[in-house]
Amino acid sequence: MLRISNLKLPINYTEKKLRTAAAAALRIPEDAILKLTLRKRSLDARKKAELHYVIAVDVSVLKEEQILKKNKKNTHISIAKDVTYRYPQSGETALTHRPVVVGSGPAGLFCGLVLARCGYRPLVLERGEDVDSRTKTVEAFWKNGTLNPQSNVQFGEGGAGTFSDGKLNTVVKDKDGRGRFVLETFVEAGADPDILYVNKPHIGTDVLKSVVKHIRQEIISLGGEVRFGTQMTDIEIHDGAVTGITINDREQIPCEVLVLAIGHSARDTFDLLTKKPLEMTAKSFAVGLRMEHPQAFINKTQYGTESPEYLGAADYKVTAKLSDGRGAYSFCMCPGGYVVNASSEEGRIAVNGMSYRARDGYNANSAIIVTVTPEDFGHEGVLGGVEFQRDLEHAAYKAGQGSIPIQLLGDFEKNQESTALGQVRPCTKGAWKLTNLRKALPEFLGDALVEGVHAFEKQIPGFAMPDA
Repeated sequence: MLRISNLKLPINYTEKKLRTAAAAALRIPEDAILKLTLRKRSLDARKKAELHYVIAVDVSVLKEEQILKKNKKNTHISIAKDVTYRYPQSGETALTHRPVVVGSGPAGLFCGLVLARCGYRPLVLERGEDVDSRTKTVEAFWKNGTLNPQSNVQFGEGGAGTFSDGKLNTVVKDKDGRGRFVLETFVEAGADPDILYVNKPHIGTDVLKSVVKHIRQEIISLGGEVRFGTQMTDIEIHDGAVTGITINDREQIPCEVLVLAIGHSARDTFDLLTKKPLEMTAKSFAVGLRMEHPQAFINKTQYGTESPEYLGAADYKVTAKLSDGRGAYSFCMCPGGYVVNASSEEGRIAVNGMSYRARDGYNANSAIIVTVTPEDFGHEGVLGGVEFQRDLEHAAYKAGQGSIPIQLLGDFEKNQESTALGQVRPCTKGAWKLTNLRKALPEFLGDALVEGVHAFEKQIPGFAMPDA
C-alpha cells in the first residue's frame, strides 16, 4: 500500500477527481489503482478565494516497489505504515474477582470494552441512567429546571460527552495507534466513517447516544455487566490494596482491581477519596465563560463566505498569552451548536457546549477560558479547586436566578447589567436570563477574559463585537 500526502483538491471534488489526482501523482493509469482509501482531509483556508482540501490517501497497486522507485524524488509518496493498536499484555496472576470500572463516560466505556474483549468480564458501574432514560431526564431539566443530581448532563451513560459536541481531537501523537483504534471502534458502533479521515472528527450528540449504547451492548455480549443507578459510596483498602467497594451505601462488592473513571464533576467521590490512604494533589485548570457569535459571521471570517456550499459550519481556535502571564484560549468550540445547562448540583450552574451531527444551529459557541492555579482558589487543601468551582457555580446560579446567566460582551466590559439583546440571539438548551456576569467572577478573572477576547480580536477581526 502506498501513501500519497499533500494532494490538493477543490472543495467540491468528486471520488473520480480524487482517483485522477492520485494516479497523476503516482504517474500511473487510473485503472492501475486497485483500491483507494482516504486517510486524512483538512481544509486550507489561508486564501479565501482559493479554498481547497489537502488530502492524504492510501493506494493499493500492483508493482508497488517499481512505482515507488519511479517516484523516489517525490517526498509525498511513501509506503503506508500503519500502527495497529495492541491491547496491553495480560498479567499472569489469576484474579479472584472480576475488575470493577466506576463511571461510563468515554474512559470507563473504553476501559470496560477492552477488558471485555480480553476476557475479563468487567463490572461497569454508573451512578446515572442509561442513555435513553437519561435523555428524557435531561430534556425535562432543560424544559422545567428540575435537576436530578444523580443523572444529568454530567452523570449517566456516555458521561458529559453524550451532551457535548462529540469532537474527537487530541494533540497527543498516536505512536501506538490508540487514537485510530478509538475512531475505528466508534465507527463500528455506528459513527459516520468520515471521522476516520477528517482533520477534526465530530460525531454529534444525536449520533453519540446510539454509539455509546452499542459499546455497552458489546461489553455485555462478551460477559461483562453494566449497572445503572449505582454509585460507589465507599472503598475498602487493607494493607495498601483494594479489597472491595460499597455501592449505594448498602451492597458490598469484592474486587482487587478497581478503575475510577469518574470524570471531573464527581465531587462527592473526590471527597471520599481524601479520607482514604491515597495520594492526591491539587492541579491547575482553566475556567471561564461560553461565548456566542452568529455562525454566519464565523463562516465569513474562516471561509470568506457566510454560507459555504459543501463545507458546513466553520470552527476556530484562538489562544493568547496575557499580561499577567496567564494563558487564555478557546476550548470545545461548537460550530452551529448550543450552550447547554450542564449543572450537576442543586443551587449551582455550569454550562457546556453541544452540537448535533448536522451542526445547523444559528450560533457558534466556544468556551473562552483562562488558566487558574491553586494560588487562585482561596481554599486550602487538595480539594481547594473543587470549592473554587462551587463558588463560581453558586454565584452564576444567583446571577441567573437559576437560569443560564447571559450578558453582552460590551456590558461585560463595562461591568453593567445587560437589559436587552443586540443582533446575537442566545442559542441554548435551558432557560436563560440577562444579568451582570461580571459580578459572579473574581475581578482577576473578569479582567483576564476581557483582555483575552481583545487579543482574539487581532486573530479574528470582529470577534469582540459588543453584542456577542
